Amino acid sequence: MFGYRVPAPDEAMLISGGRRGLEGAPFRVVTGHGKFVLPVFRKTRFLTLAMCEAEVAETCVTRQGIALTVRAVIAFKVGNDHESIVNAGQRFLSDQDQMAVLTGRIFAGHLRSIIGSMTVEEIVTERQKLATEVLETSKAEMAKIGLIVDSLQIQSIDDGDAGYIKAMAAPHKAAIQRAAQVAQAQATQAAAEAEQAATRNQAEYARQTAVVKAQYSAEVDRAQAQAAQAGPLAAAHAQQEVLSAQTELAQRAAELRQQQLVAEIVKPAEAEAERIRVLALAEAERMKIQAEAAASHDRVALDRMLIDQLPLIVKEAAGGLAGANVNVLNGADGLGEIAAGLVGQGLTILDSVRRNLGAPAGNSDEESRPPVRKQLNGGQIEVD
Repeated sequence: MFGYRVPAPDEAMLISGGRRGLEGAPFRVVTGHGKFVLPVFRKTRFLTLAMCEAEVAETCVTRQGIALTVRAVIAFKVGNDHESIVNAGQRFLSDQDQMAVLTGRIFAGHLRSIIGSMTVEEIVTERQKLATEVLETSKAEMAKIGLIVDSLQIQSIDDGDAGYIKAMAAPHKAAIQRAAQVAQAQATQAAAEAEQAATRNQAEYARQTAVVKAQYSAEVDRAQAQAAQAGPLAAAHAQQEVLSAQTELAQRAAELRQQQLVAEIVKPAEAEAERIRVLALAEAERMKIQAEAAASHDRVALDRMLIDQLPLIVKEAAGGLAGANVNVLNGADGLGEIAAGLVGQGLTILDSVRRNLGAPAGNSDEESRPPVRKQLNGGQIEVD
């Protein structure tokens, strides 16, 4: 449409004429959308917001007085905020290529300042630290002209013909060479050991192969010999097994016959003998009991008979004393003792007869009876 202008995505449209922009800017800033612009009365210009690049190749002197040529690349652009666009538009809108030139000069000055406070060793080994310090010191100055720096890369550091950096690298290079030589020697030694191990393995494999072949050949020969002897050995083993079976069968038959004889003859005979023994024991026990009973009955009958005859025995003994010559030495007491002695003699005779029941008769009373002398209570009687 006639008079309607639209900026590109990486551009800012600056409209001058008419009313002023925000915060007293001499133009209005339009980004991201279009705007109707009156021809003749308004003027439209475009400021790039794309990424730009600036290169720096600057000779700087270190704190040690050694000159170094430092090459760096700066990536920068116009800031997206309204203030940055206004600042950059007022400075670079007529010649936008000047942004790279001015940025290179600003960073060259900061590089010389910062490198002058560092040693070669610090610059070489701490490049990121150098870049960070340069960015920090240039940030405020770049913001004043509406530019922001996205990155700073130190591409190279060269001391020309001084040879300082090369000398600084020499010890490390020598250490690396020594390490490389040691590694090469170790690799060579490892290769030699591996080759020796491979040779030993091959020899061991050959030896084992020969042993296996020999064992295989011996096994084949032994198998063939066993096959040749298999027929006779099998027959002998079979005959031996038949004889063993026959022997075992005969032993089992003998054992069976022995068990049969025991069951038919020995066991009945033992049973009959046991029966006879038990009957004999019973009969003997019966006869013993009868004998003991008879003997007990006879003793009881004899005792009763003797007891019944005891008065008569005493009487006869007293009658025998009637014609005897008896001297009583202690008066009436002596007579009582004589009577008691007669009774005692009767009991003694009874007990003797009981103990010697069935004994053969002795001599007559006249021949065997000795004279009796008995002393009673200090007195003395004599019986002829």
